Amino acid sequence: MRSDVAYRSGIPAAALSNHELSRELASLHRTRHDTFVHGSDSALANHDHRSRELELEYLRRFPERDPDPRRLRPVG
Repeated sequence: MRSDVAYRSGIPAAALSNHELSRELASLHRTRHDTFVHGSDSALANHDHRSRELELEYLRRFPERDPDPRRLRPVG
């Protein structure tokens, strides 16, 4: 049986391989709307926390992302 901490937050983002990190992020992004609309307050809080943890780890590992120019907006 998994510990409560593991159940709530999963494997620490820093301990995931690049492939696992990408897979976890894709899963969270796929489930975001359903969690937002139908999840309990604690489920949404957990989703927010885990999403932030994984996204920050991704940015730490890949600071030189290649933004799509079509996704950029003017500043100001």
